[in-house]
Amino acid sequence: MRKNKFIYAGLSGLLILTGLLLAKCTKNAATAPAASLITMQGTPDINGNRFVSAAGFTHPGILNTQNSLAYAANEANTNNASRLDAYNYVLNFCNTWVSRNAYAANVAVEPGAVNQQEKDFKGDALLAYALALRWSKTGDAQYSTHCKQILDGWANAFRTMSVTSGQTNQVDLEASWATPTFAAAAEIIKYYQPSTGAAGGWTTAENTQFVTFLNRLKNQYIVNTTSTGYNNNWYTSAGYALIAIGVFEDDRTVYNSGVTIIDNVIPQEMNSTGYMAGEVCINHQDYVHYQYALTGISYAANICGIQGDLSIYSATSSRLLAGFQWQANLMEGNLTAACTPSGSKTSPIWPGIFVANRHYNSAETNYIANHYTTDPNGLPGGDLGFLSWTAYTHFNVPTSVN
Repeated sequence: MRKNKFIYAGLSGLLILTGLLLAKCTKNAATAPAASLITMQGTPDINGNRFVSAAGFTHPGILNTQNSLAYAANEANTNNASRLDAYNYVLNFCNTWVSRNAYAANVAVEPGAVNQQEKDFKGDALLAYALALRWSKTGDAQYSTHCKQILDGWANAFRTMSVTSGQTNQVDLEASWATPTFAAAAEIIKYYQPSTGAAGGWTTAENTQFVTFLNRLKNQYIVNTTSTGYNNNWYTSAGYALIAIGVFEDDRTVYNSGVTIIDNVIPQEMNSTGYMAGEVCINHQDYVHYQYALTGISYAANICGIQGDLSIYSATSSRLLAGFQWQANLMEGNLTAACTPSGSKTSPIWPGIFVANRHYNSAETNYIANHYTTDPNGLPGGDLGFLSWTAYTHFNVPTSVN
């Protein structure tokens, strides 16, 4: 698939000015009216600008928050060039990816390939998330309605997953990829209050059905991932998925099980230099799976950060940062892999980079972000695995906006 360079107006200058932006931007610029916030589930924090459930979880809290979404929306709606450019990829996906409404009781997946049922499942998860982002920017109910149609359709129909042939555990990985994207979309519809327009209208019946859907994916597939012996991006994806499910369901036990997986997999998969031999050479010999691991860990760290725990970012002497440093050095030609991986060292870049760069803002993460490439729909080379459009939701969104 043809890839276009992801160009921001003055990207390099913006990266240099990140420190200034951090100093100048505050929560208040992105905060929706407090009166409308209080009408939603949960209770506002002492600043009245986010929701904390009885279980102590902040909502929305899967990669995005009330304030971060409002900040991005405000910049796009006031024609901030880089934010609007990034949002246009959300629009492209909404306008080109057509849901077939093929909500299946059984989703058959194909190891090493992407068949139509898998496209329907993961593509619809991405479309629901893109529509939720579109609604969060515009407040237009047609987008929240369309998003809920997809979420309700899959939650009502889904029962099982199967493989067409080969590795039977592939269903565990596919469930781990798709589930957080579905959950992130539903979190926005359930909790976000746009600055204009009504709330998403997420009903108790929809919530009950959706939780059943998440639990089917969790109990039948995701929890089995760590029994596969694939202590690599498979475990990372499962940990990320369980963290997301735990937040949506206000379930500390599920959330903590995901955190434990991530904490355990980081030092086992990645050495102190950030190198992941099992991803780059031993098992795969490509540059894709390395970024799968980095993205899954980055997304897990981000969700936990929203919930008040930044420890994954600093775990094992900031080994996640070391992973991105290794990738940057590889891209710059300062080191070489021990094998000859397939594909390009520089393209495409997976969207976890903007999440990591927002936290670390290092020379290496800036370098990788500056080389971000995307297809016309805002995906890394058409890959449907992880949710995308983090250039819109995270790039130059100050960490003070939480």
